Amino acid sequence: MNLLHPGARVLDAETGATLSPGEVDAAAAAFAQLPPGIVFALTPTELGAVARYLGALAAGRPIALLDPELDPEVLHALVERFGPVQVTGVSSAPPAGYRAEGDTWLRETPAIEPHPDLALLLTTSGSTGNPKLVRLSRAAVEANAAAIADSLDITLDDVAPTTLPLFYTYGLSVLNSHLLRGATVVLERGGILQRGFWTVVAERGITTLAAVPYQYEMLRRLRFDPAAHPRLRTLTQAGGRLRTELVQDFAERMATVGGRLFVMYGQTEATARMAVLPPDRIKDKLGSAGLPIPGGSFSVDNDEVVFTGPNVMMGYADSAADLAKPDELGGILRTGDLGHLDDEGFLFLTGRLKRIGKVFGVRVNLDDVERTLAAHGAIAAVAGDDKLHVFVEGADADRARAIRGELAAFLGTHFTGLDVRGIDALPLLPTGKVDYRSLEAHK
Repeated sequence: MNLLHPGARVLDAETGATLSPGEVDAAAAAFAQLPPGIVFALTPTELGAVARYLGALAAGRPIALLDPELDPEVLHALVERFGPVQVTGVSSAPPAGYRAEGDTWLRETPAIEPHPDLALLLTTSGSTGNPKLVRLSRAAVEANAAAIADSLDITLDDVAPTTLPLFYTYGLSVLNSHLLRGATVVLERGGILQRGFWTVVAERGITTLAAVPYQYEMLRRLRFDPAAHPRLRTLTQAGGRLRTELVQDFAERMATVGGRLFVMYGQTEATARMAVLPPDRIKDKLGSAGLPIPGGSFSVDNDEVVFTGPNVMMGYADSAADLAKPDELGGILRTGDLGHLDDEGFLFLTGRLKRIGKVFGVRVNLDDVERTLAAHGAIAAVAGDDKLHVFVEGADADRARAIRGELAAFLGTHFTGLDVRGIDALPLLPTGKVDYRSLEAHK
């Protein structure tokens, strides 16, 4: 599989260096020489990491993209569970059964031979500690990259920066969809809060920018003005539900300069994105996740959203033995999300099956709680011990008490079942999503 269109470019914003086809070919040749097995690749936002990823795809070598800052104990546990034939980008001593060669660990005994359709492995969204791996086929990666490129009308003239990690499904889909259409991807490591990022936007002629909800909160605080960036005319959003107030706000900002905001919905288990809300339907479908991407469809079964399409994963992997399994889902994904379809087929999400807590024995949808209190700023809710715990960025004791009273009235429950407290900043995963597990440890 080759996602690299002849006209595509990958450029390092800091050095100005570009990825050459020769680097990808060299990586592919090196992977082809390895014994059977998957590869673990710690994947920073660097040209070498992109070359390894594209080279693995070209060589038919299944590759798992991992956070380069992964805790060494977690990495060792993953290596023990899945037995990769090679681990790249490491700087520590290898575990038993592996030898070190430079920044690489090589397995000293035969590895499990993966299923021939397997191409890509990603950790489940938001997972830490002991994650499952999502098994994605070559056909799924190609189908989703093409569907996204078509939905966003990506062309040779587009230039997109890396605002999200490449080991995260949303960030990787930006790379895949742009390279497939011959566009340019600029590797930028500073982030949208840094002045240097906006210098890159200007100097590199950035045309499109992808962000998750927390980043849109930051963009509003930065008073983002698209008129200040004449080439930037497309914003995309996924990685969680964006408050309707911000959807409307950024859609209007972009419309004033002839630009577009695409609201999208996806999961790692569907390679990346499953739905897109067309910019011209945002006003009359505010709050919707959109229509299915080309080749996909939605249905609702007992309030759970079910997606059918060629980009659905083969299944999960909990151990090395699972890597040899064939497709177990047949293109049908039960998303775990609750929602409904309107009479035009637009999807509206209402929560998660597992995002449920209890207060005095009464079930409470945590997503509903966050939406209800969204006007108070960045908020996250977790459950435990028959109590609801709500964290509010920047709230002092008086404000927290007021929010607790508001929430008690909304839920129709006594305030003693609610713990509302201020926090300097919500903990975030590298993907920009709220780290709920970290919050649960502090409840």
